[in-house]
Amino acid sequence: MSAPLRIGVVSDTHMFSRGAKLPNLLVEGLRGVDLLLHAGDFTDPAVVPLLEAVAPLEAVAGNNDGIDIVRRFGFRKIVEAGGRRIGLVHGHDGPGRSTEAKAAISFRDDPVDIVVFGHSHVPYYEMSPDGVLLFNPGSPTDKRRQPRYSYGLIEIGERIEAAHRYYDDKA
Repeated sequence: MSAPLRIGVVSDTHMFSRGAKLPNLLVEGLRGVDLLLHAGDFTDPAVVPLLEAVAPLEAVAGNNDGIDIVRRFGFRKIVEAGGRRIGLVHGHDGPGRSTEAKAAISFRDDPVDIVVFGHSHVPYYEMSPDGVLLFNPGSPTDKRRQPRYSYGLIEIGERIEAAHRYYDDKA
C-alpha cells in the first residue's frame, strides 16, 4: 500500500506584495505536502510564487483577486488527486444562502469527493448527506473574527482524512 497523498489547503491570504512573506508556522506545517490548494483571494499575484515554493499549486481566484489571477486560475476547477475529484471554488458567487451552500452547489452537476472553498475566513468541515466533504481552511493571514489563523491538511489514501491546523502568530 502506498503512502497517502498529503494536500495543504489555504484560502484568503489577502497578502500584498510589499514585504509579502508567508507565516513561518504555515510554511513549517505545509512542509512535505504533495500538493497545495488555494481557494482564492490571494489579493496580489506576488503571493503565487511564495506558495509555489512550498509545493505544486492548484488554485482558483476569489472576489478580491485581479484579472491576472482570474486569467491564470479561473473561478472554479476540478482537481484530480489520489484517485479523487476535488472541487475548488472560492464560494462567493452563485445561488445559496451560505458560503458552504454556494460552494456545494457549484459542483452539483460535476460529481466530486471533496469541495474546497474559502471566502468566509471561517474554518469549516462537514460531510454532506451524499458523502461529499465540504472543507474551508479558514485564513492563514486574515482571521477576521476568528480566534486563530488557520489552514488545512487533507490526506487521501484508502479514506479521506481532513483537519484544520491553528496558530496565533502570523510572523
